[in-house]
Amino acid sequence: MSTAAFDSLLAYVEDELGFATSHYNDSYLDRRIASRMRRTGTDCYETYFDTLRSQPAEQEALLESMSINVTGFFRNPEVWDGLRSVLRTLAAENERVHVWSAACADGREPYSLSMLAHADPRIDESSVHVLATDISEPALETARRGVYEESRTVDIASQLEYLPNYRAYVDREGPYYRVADTVKRRVTFERHDLINDEPKAGFDLVVCRNLFIYIDTEYKQSMLETLSRSLRPTGFLVIGKAETLPSALKSTFDVHRSRLRIYRRTVEASVPRR
Repeated sequence: MSTAAFDSLLAYVEDELGFATSHYNDSYLDRRIASRMRRTGTDCYETYFDTLRSQPAEQEALLESMSINVTGFFRNPEVWDGLRSVLRTLAAENERVHVWSAACADGREPYSLSMLAHADPRIDESSVHVLATDISEPALETARRGVYEESRTVDIASQLEYLPNYRAYVDREGPYYRVADTVKRRVTFERHDLINDEPKAGFDLVVCRNLFIYIDTEYKQSMLETLSRSLRPTGFLVIGKAETLPSALKSTFDVHRSRLRIYRRTVEASVPRR
């Protein structure tokens, strides 16, 4: 396998197809490209590069493959215990609670947030508004439908059992699970690119979990700065359990729950710019 051919392929994807490959780990990108090479029956980067340039359908397929879509309802239940506490705190402090679920993939995380608010008697679910964003339009289409299929490798029922009364919020039809309209009404979906797009504004809670393990270290800070600038003073930030804040941002946040990677923005802190 030619390193030069791999680099040329990545440059094409970034410059011509608009996906910022330079921000991601090479090992992650190589796994995704190798998967598409197997699907197209190509055995080297050069041949696959020719296929990619000549076939718009393969360009779409590769871009979709590179979008990170690993998710689940109530993934890492102990983190959701922490999120329940955060939502209770915010609901007690604010008439409206604005939440951003960034890099939401197929929507199961923002729907989990909505269900959590509905299920907790200490939270007025009508006060909770969730904006869910992702870079992948196909993932967002799935999210808006709110219908998920169980398979031999994905046990959706076990994911949902974090809430003992989950059947009040999800209808089951054979292998399909359909999120109830009452849950969907609290969630809005839109496309957003954390690498290239501007920060949002006015959020009490930003959740962005398990994205940064795929991102090159030199780019993590700018993406986390985007998330941090989107928070109100004293707003909460939640990242993945295997992820850490860059040292330049640590003075911006107080540690709320260290093991769960839940942070709270300090009142007077400003977010540094690189």
